[in-house]
Amino acid sequence: MKATALREAIASELEENLLPFWRERSVNHACGGFVGEMASDGTVHQDAPQGLILNSRLLWTFASLYRHLGDGRDLELAQRAFDTLQSRFHDRENGGYFWLVDAQGQPLISSKKTYGQAFCVYALSEYSLATDEPAALDAARELFGLIERHAHDEAFGGYIEARAVDWSTAPDLRLSNKDMDVAKSMNNHLHLLEAFTTLYRAWPDSGVGSRLDELVTIFGRHIISRDAGNRHLNHFFDEGWNLRSDTYTYGHDIEAAWLLCEAADVLGDDELIATVRLWAIDLARTTLAQAIDADGGLAYEGRGGEVINPGRDWWCQAEAVVGFWHAYGLTDDPAFAEAAVRIWQFIDRHLVDRAHGEWFWGLRADGTVDETEPKVSEWKGPYHTVRMCLEMMRRLNESAIGEKA
Repeated sequence: MKATALREAIASELEENLLPFWRERSVNHACGGFVGEMASDGTVHQDAPQGLILNSRLLWTFASLYRHLGDGRDLELAQRAFDTLQSRFHDRENGGYFWLVDAQGQPLISSKKTYGQAFCVYALSEYSLATDEPAALDAARELFGLIERHAHDEAFGGYIEARAVDWSTAPDLRLSNKDMDVAKSMNNHLHLLEAFTTLYRAWPDSGVGSRLDELVTIFGRHIISRDAGNRHLNHFFDEGWNLRSDTYTYGHDIEAAWLLCEAADVLGDDELIATVRLWAIDLARTTLAQAIDADGGLAYEGRGGEVINPGRDWWCQAEAVVGFWHAYGLTDDPAFAEAAVRIWQFIDRHLVDRAHGEWFWGLRADGTVDETEPKVSEWKGPYHTVRMCLEMMRRLNESAIGEKA
């Protein structure tokens, strides 16, 4: 598949499937805000709780769409998402944002999970870049300050996973029931890095730059495994960065390969850029060697160089398209371009839901579509799918290497 054909296919997916779905079906007309849960067949649960992750990602998505495409419909939805975040999730007493609210906007889980606060910084910063809305940048700056005061670890560096509603010590640090109850995680720091990269674009403050540089350094020092021939992101750590896990997720590995480069590029340090690009290439090579199935999909989880969970979740595939194409840009190695194309073709064949819109959650280990998982939920929104389309369209437009694919 030539680069022009790849761009046309991805642009078509965005314009004919993803945009109509999110523009037309995400608004909760009955309860306000946005739909909190939708089944795989499109059935909406109007009274479902609304999660901070979904709603912050909706704000980021519509703001990014407006910034890149300039369509007034996305601006209107971004404004709605901003208003929803500020009116339903913002903790006016303690600052920061609640984790989960009911359909009417009353808090259900009030804890300040740092991962959730990071996505708010990311979304508010993107909205500021898209609209020059001063209230959005003010909110992002205020939240950055709260994270710094209450979650940053001055002794060992990095950020504690969670705080209580009043920013005091939280009794449970887990992001979800699938995660370990430990002080620090790769996932939290990856999305803080992503958030601070965007905040630094919107507000090039030296304090933000310093923390972004610290996050990149932490990845090199603690999170990325040492073996250059078997690069992965280690998952869970105690407060002093002692490793407490032995698995990794291939989707995060390939996502980090391009997000780390973005962070280094924004900081503008040539030596750091060169170092991070080597990490990115190693991460991409390892993922390519270990995680691509015969049908072109990316496996979910590994340990010790072997796949231990061959499930192919939607978000991993989206990040792999960008991550492998990014690695192609760094190396000119056609194997990376071929991997990006194969994964896109896997998405198009297996994950795009042509009956009900958007993408299925993923494929099970046996290759069947998992229709028991929701189409929209606290954890499933437009962030990975739409971002992949926007990133690939931009990269295929702007980079001359695209003509080689």
